[in-house]
Amino acid sequence: MSITGSTQQVTPELRKWIVEQAEAGHSADSVLKAMIASGWSEDVAIDAMEETLRGHLEGKAVAQGLPPAVPVPDPPLAESPLYLDAGDRRVAVLQTMVAPRVVVFGSLLSDEECDALIALATPRLARSLTVATKTGGEEVNADRTSNGMFFQRGENELVRRIEQRIARLVNWPEENGEGLQILQYGPGAEYKPHYDYFDPAEPGTPTILRRGGQRVATIVMYLGEPAKGGGTVFPDVHLEVAPKRGNAVFFSYERPHPTTHTLHGGAPVLEGIKWIATKWLRERRFD
Repeated sequence: MSITGSTQQVTPELRKWIVEQAEAGHSADSVLKAMIASGWSEDVAIDAMEETLRGHLEGKAVAQGLPPAVPVPDPPLAESPLYLDAGDRRVAVLQTMVAPRVVVFGSLLSDEECDALIALATPRLARSLTVATKTGGEEVNADRTSNGMFFQRGENELVRRIEQRIARLVNWPEENGEGLQILQYGPGAEYKPHYDYFDPAEPGTPTILRRGGQRVATIVMYLGEPAKGGGTVFPDVHLEVAPKRGNAVFFSYERPHPTTHTLHGGAPVLEGIKWIATKWLRERRFD
């Protein structure tokens, strides 16, 4: 290893050395210490390691036949904040997970906002549909036994305010979001574990992707609490998020593949009624 000039340029030789150390089983901490001992500044060393290893792992993944990774929404959590500024509201960070990237937010919505969304949605409820990736259309799915409706993006002042809040919270453009979906789950209703991305192998997926590309993240907001059951479950990582009113769970998926471990579902409601608002985020502007 060597330092090139006064600005410490990261060379191809350094990147090669970092990959060799990782493949030899050396820990990230030991590699970082070796770089600092050789004269690299800590900030440059960390950035070089993260960028090099991310690129190396991505190359290996694609070589193994996985779809390429894409940028995803990313809440600013590097400094482990207790709260995030969502513009018009301070939102609590209650729980985080790196793989998969899951974040539980507290008080994303007020009680008044929850009530208003339910009131506006109720007259428009119908049996929920799912996207039919074989055709690019929609269909009734026995795995999803809820009633629901969609607001158009920016349909009213309340929806616009929530969409702006989400965009700021997760660092993603408002126009990349699908319309806000409101769902009602009665006793026994559920949504069996599934992925939110569109399967590239299905014949209808190219048609779906014309409207904004792949889904890259989901945020589920809880509007009304059931007395029992109804949690959001992630079977691959044995996680269940309780459906507490006003809170939300966010998760992102950088490639449309099960290796993201974003398999999730809505557990059956055992008593009472569960209301949620779901927002799916796309790669690009959704029209």
